[in-house]
Amino acid sequence: MGRSCRCCAVPTGESLAEGGRISTLGAAIGRRNTEFVILITARSWSQQFEWGQHAPIAQKEGIKPETIAAIADGRRPANMTDEEDMLYNFADELLRNKTVSEPTFARVKAKFGEQGVIDLTGLMGYYTTLAMIMNVAQTPGEAGAPRLPEFPR
Repeated sequence: MGRSCRCCAVPTGESLAEGGRISTLGAAIGRRNTEFVILITARSWSQQFEWGQHAPIAQKEGIKPETIAAIADGRRPANMTDEEDMLYNFADELLRNKTVSEPTFARVKAKFGEQGVIDLTGLMGYYTTLAMIMNVAQTPGEAGAPRLPEFPR
């Protein structure tokens, strides 16, 4: 049975630059949550440039330093807010499983609505695309910016 959401109806012909609007303007999940999800996505791809740009912004938006440190280490943060827990589950499932479970989907939709599901998925897709491009191009993080620890390869 299909999900009752417009997620699959999002136009796919937008340019990457136009897609960036999802990550910066009017995201139904809010600026703080947007930065939280960007960190999870950047960590998933070990993307130093994204991490260096967004870790300081996330902290300014109110994400606790210990939460940022846990994400950087690849650990599930302890003592997350209810919204952080919900968004972490969504992001983790989508990045690991390439989909989300029905309970996770329903929880996000109940909190943020259909637009929130669309914004969240688009946000992750946008930053995943950027991460892949920068990883292939071997784009380094900026000098002096926060860095992610390297995972064993």
